[in-house]
Amino acid sequence: MPIVFGTDGWRDVIAGDFTFANVRRAARGIAEFLLSPAREKLEVYRAKPGLPSPSPFRPASAGVLVGYDTRFLSDLFAEEAARVLAAGGIPVWLASEADSTPAISFAVKEKQACGAIVITASHNPPRYNGMKYKAEYAGSGLPEMMEAIAAEVEKVRDEPLPAATETPAHIHKFLPRTGYLEHLGSLVDLERIAAAGFKIIADPMHGASRGYLKSLLSSAGGWCREIRGDINPSFGGVNPEPIEKNLKALIEAVRADGAAVGLAFDGDGDRIGAVDSGGGFVNPHQIIALLLRHLILNRKWSGAVARTISTTRMLDLLAKRFGLPLFETPVGFKHICSLMMTENVLIGGEESGGIGFKNHIPERDGILSALLLLEAMAFENATLSQLLASLREEIGPFSFQRMDAPLSGDRSGGDILAGLAEKAPGFIREIPVAEVLTSDGVKYVLKDDSWLLFRASGTEPLLRIYAEASSAEKANALILAGKKLALGG
Repeated sequence: MPIVFGTDGWRDVIAGDFTFANVRRAARGIAEFLLSPAREKLEVYRAKPGLPSPSPFRPASAGVLVGYDTRFLSDLFAEEAARVLAAGGIPVWLASEADSTPAISFAVKEKQACGAIVITASHNPPRYNGMKYKAEYAGSGLPEMMEAIAAEVEKVRDEPLPAATETPAHIHKFLPRTGYLEHLGSLVDLERIAAAGFKIIADPMHGASRGYLKSLLSSAGGWCREIRGDINPSFGGVNPEPIEKNLKALIEAVRADGAAVGLAFDGDGDRIGAVDSGGGFVNPHQIIALLLRHLILNRKWSGAVARTISTTRMLDLLAKRFGLPLFETPVGFKHICSLMMTENVLIGGEESGGIGFKNHIPERDGILSALLLLEAMAFENATLSQLLASLREEIGPFSFQRMDAPLSGDRSGGDILAGLAEKAPGFIREIPVAEVLTSDGVKYVLKDDSWLLFRASGTEPLLRIYAEASSAEKANALILAGKKLALGG
């Protein structure tokens, strides 16, 4: 089976296609890409006229970092990848313990390395593992890079691979979180958070962000209890994705301790989920909107707002209110990463809870998102529920829903999307369709700021239908109307 590098790397089932042989093969392809003279000619290294270079090109001799998460065999897969890189003459820093993807990415910037490999399958089920590639600008590889890497991996598929049984002398161990934690402490007012006296529950979901929040807040004199902080490659039977159905343990802990907030992170720490003091789930759309509001009103930061096409229009209304430029991108944080390198982006977010920030790195960061959310509560001396109530008063209520509709017969997602774009309705549920967007799937923006989005799955026979409206009932009604428009019946 071929190794498929997607938008943020490669993921497969452990002992299925994610094997030591395939990890060596993928690492060899990345090494060949980094050593290729053609790499410097990629468009990513060319700045727009009048703008600084988005990233200085760094040769392979600048070295590569290799990190890993808490999944089964991740440490050994990481060692194997490091040996292959070193066998190609590339200096390697290998993480001395499991650590988060944002910490590894920040270390690329800190060490001025030419990139990083992270062994992780992020929020996927325990049977999966994967490999992410981070470039020298400390963010996800952009499309041109991932295409070039995929081509190099394909070339070495059937070539003899290095045995990679000995650890070369120029593999050096390092602890990623040290400099990363110091940097986070410089961005966020930890003393203000501690002084607010909130009880805080941190839930790394047995993943690589364990210890982060508790360490930072405790050092400032704050109260923080961590649950599910031990290494458990099965993740306790719950996928390490911070969505409502996976956060029962956090909801129970918040209620049991009378905590002000619960904060959860996915398996590699680049996404966030939250629970309010009553045990209610706070979704990523609400979190992103609250963080934008906080950065403008309380921190007095400025810049553009970037969001993927499937992310809340609350950001549009806030951007308009504060006079900020807004960019809508296709799904995938790589598109936001690209904007963060070429525009003055204040905050960029996606539906799944990945959020990036100005003054940091062009990367999703669940830990920084959590700290800034706590800072917002401390600045306004308000609970998460109270902050959400203020947000609703300012821009109105919004509710997000999503459905994955199976496709049957010979109908393809592409054909359905083409029909939806060509024959867009004038009204949906008696509300005028104000705009039809086709940058990623087909999106109908309605006159009342509600919207309906259709996207085809790239890996399964599914049509993804997304909707946002002023209430859950209206959003669900839009979903059903969308299903009828797309699939009939």
